[in-house]
Amino acid sequence: MPFTKFTNLDFDQIKSQIKSYLRANSDFKDFDFEGSNFSVLIDTLAYNTYITAFNSNMVVNESFLDSATLRENVVSLARNIGYVPRSRSAAKAQISFSISTTSTSPTLTLAAGLVCIGASESNTIMFSIPSSITTTVNNGVATFNNIEVFQGTYLSKQFLVDGSLDQRFLLNNSFIDSSTIVVKVQGPNETTLGREYSLSSNILNIDSTSEIYLIQEVQDEKYELLFGDGYFGKKLENGSTITATYIITDGKAGNGSAIFTYNGRVLDSDGNPVVPTNNITITTNQSAQNGGDIESIDSIKYFAPRIYSSQYRAVTARDYEAIIQSIYPNTESVAVVGGEELDPPEFGQVLISIKPKNGDYVSDFDKQNIQSKLKNYSLSGINQKIIDLKVLYVEIDSAIYYNSSQVSNVSEIKSKVINVLNTFSASNINKFGGRFKYSKLGQIIDGSDISITSNITRVIIRRNMKCLLNQSAQYELCYGNKFKKNASGFNIKSTGFTVANQTGTLYFTDVPDATGNMGVLSVVKESSETNSFTVIVKSAGTVDYEKGEILVNTLNITSTVAANNIIEIQACPDSNDVIGLKDLYLSFSVSDSTINMVKDTISSGEQISGVGYKTTSSYLNGSLKRGDTSSTTTILLPSTDTTSTTSTTTSTGSGTPSSGGGY
Repeated sequence: MPFTKFTNLDFDQIKSQIKSYLRANSDFKDFDFEGSNFSVLIDTLAYNTYITAFNSNMVVNESFLDSATLRENVVSLARNIGYVPRSRSAAKAQISFSISTTSTSPTLTLAAGLVCIGASESNTIMFSIPSSITTTVNNGVATFNNIEVFQGTYLSKQFLVDGSLDQRFLLNNSFIDSSTIVVKVQGPNETTLGREYSLSSNILNIDSTSEIYLIQEVQDEKYELLFGDGYFGKKLENGSTITATYIITDGKAGNGSAIFTYNGRVLDSDGNPVVPTNNITITTNQSAQNGGDIESIDSIKYFAPRIYSSQYRAVTARDYEAIIQSIYPNTESVAVVGGEELDPPEFGQVLISIKPKNGDYVSDFDKQNIQSKLKNYSLSGINQKIIDLKVLYVEIDSAIYYNSSQVSNVSEIKSKVINVLNTFSASNINKFGGRFKYSKLGQIIDGSDISITSNITRVIIRRNMKCLLNQSAQYELCYGNKFKKNASGFNIKSTGFTVANQTGTLYFTDVPDATGNMGVLSVVKESSETNSFTVIVKSAGTVDYEKGEILVNTLNITSTVAANNIIEIQACPDSNDVIGLKDLYLSFSVSDSTINMVKDTISSGEQISGVGYKTTSSYLNGSLKRGDTSSTTTILLPSTDTTSTTSTTTSTGSGTPSSGGGY
C-alpha cells in the first residue's frame, strides 16, 4: 500500500491526495468521475479529514499562551504560572460632608454600600464604599473628610462551608472590582460576622494559621474565592459561614462625575439608624477618575510570563514594568531608568516614569502608594523615585497633493487622512520607547485615499516647559534626538511669554556658535517694525544640537500665552525617524499637526506641461515664532543693552508659502 504524505490540509488538496492513493490501487475504478457514487464518498472523507484537522489545530493553539484566543483558555494558562488578570477597576472620587444629629452617640458610622449619586453627562451613577467608616461626633456634628467612594453597586454573598462536598465559592456577578472584595469568615460557634480575611497574591510568608484567601478568574469574567488547606493558610471549619461583599462597576464609563448627591446610611455606636437633621451638601475634593476595564487578552499574554519571570522581586527594568502594572492597574506605559545611565550617574537610584491611562500625571497619593508597595519587591539599598511624565510630542506639517478629477469633496479626503493618522498614532507610537517611523507615515498618508498622489511631510518635535510663575528658576528640556540646525539660527521656536521688568510678549530663539554643535539661546520680542524682533536677553541659555538639549538660565517668567503656564518649544529633528529615549514618552500629536490639501494640477490634467505647478519645500524654516505661517524675512534688531548681538537677517527659503506648524 503506497504511503501518502499530507503536506496541505485544505479540502481540495486532501481530495486530490485521496485520489492519488486510489489511482495507485487497481482494485478501484470510477473514483475520478465526478458523477460517480465513489466521488461522493471521497468528498465525505475529505470533508471529515478537513474538519478533524481544523479542530485539532484549534485545540493545539488553545493549549499555549502565545496562540490561545479564547479568554477562558488564556486566563487558565496564565493561572498555571500564578498570574491573576486585573479586574475592572471602579472610578474613584474623594468627597467630604458633615452630618448634624441629635443622637447622643459619641460616634457615627457610615455604613458600607451606597453613599451618593454622581451626575454624569447622560445619566446618574451610584457610588459606594466597600467598608464602613466611623468618625467622632463633635457638638452634634460628624464630619467625614476625604472619603474615597467607588463607582458601582455594593453586593453581598454568603456561603455555608460543607466539608463533605467538593465545594467551590463562586461570586456570581461579572464586572467585579476585585480590590473592593471584603471576606469575613464566621466560625460555627460565633455570633458576629466573624474575622476578616486578607487577600494574598502569593503563598510567601504564609503558614497554617494565616487567615488569607486568594482569588482567580473563572468563566464569564467572574471570580472564585480560594482558602487555605491547613498548610498554606488556615483551613475553614465545617459549618463556617463565609460573607463576601464587593462592588460591581462600569469601569471607565464611571469616570468624570464631579457633582454628588448624598444617599447614604449612618448608624450610631449601637448599630441603630440615625436620621440627619441637616441637608447634607457634598464637597468634591477629587472628581471620579481611574476607572478601567478588565485586563485584555493581549495584556495577559504580555504580562503573565513577565510577572512569573520576576519571581516577585524588582531587579531588571522588565521586572519593574510588570510589577508596577499589577500594583497600579491604571498604568498605560512604564519607563524604568537605572541611575547608572544618568549623566551624572546616580548609583543605587531607579527612576520610574508612569503614563496613566486617564491623564498625563500620577497623583502624589498614588505615587506614595506605588512606592510603598514596591518596597515589598525591591532589593535593599535600591531607592525608587517616581518622576513626572516627560512627553516628547511629534507633529507634522504635511502638504498632501490630490487629483482633483477624482475628488468631489476635499474635506472628506482630509478627514480620511486625519483618521488614519490617529490610528497610526494609537497603534505604533504613543508609548515609552516608541518610534516615529517616517517612511510608514508617508505610506499610510498616500494610501488613505485613491485620489492622493503624493505628500511632502515635515517633522517637528516639541516639549512643553512647565513654568514656575513669578519665581526665578532654571529649566532643562531633553528631546533625546539630534536637532537639525541652520547655521543662521532660528532653529528653536516657542510660544509667547512675559518676564519680570519687561513689557510685551517674548519668544525664545537661537544662534549656533562657531563649532555648530552648540548654540546660544536668546529671548526676543516683536519690534514695531514689520517682521522685526529685538533681542532682550542675548544669552538666556544654551542649545546642544548634538544631544538635543535646551538649558534655560535663571529667568523670572510671569505669564505664558499658552494655557496651564506652558511654553511650547519646538525644533526640527536631524532624522525624520524620532525615538522616545529613556524616560521620554513619545506622543504623535495629530491635533497639533498641520494638514494642507494641495491640488495636483499635473495628475488632474490641468497643467500637463507642469507650468504653474505648486511646489512645497521640504526644508522651510519658517517664521521665528511657533505656529506663525509667515514666510517673509525676519530681522533681529540689536537691543539697547550693550551685551546684545548685532543685527542679523535671515531668509526662510525659496519664498514658497509655508503650511504652518512652526516651519
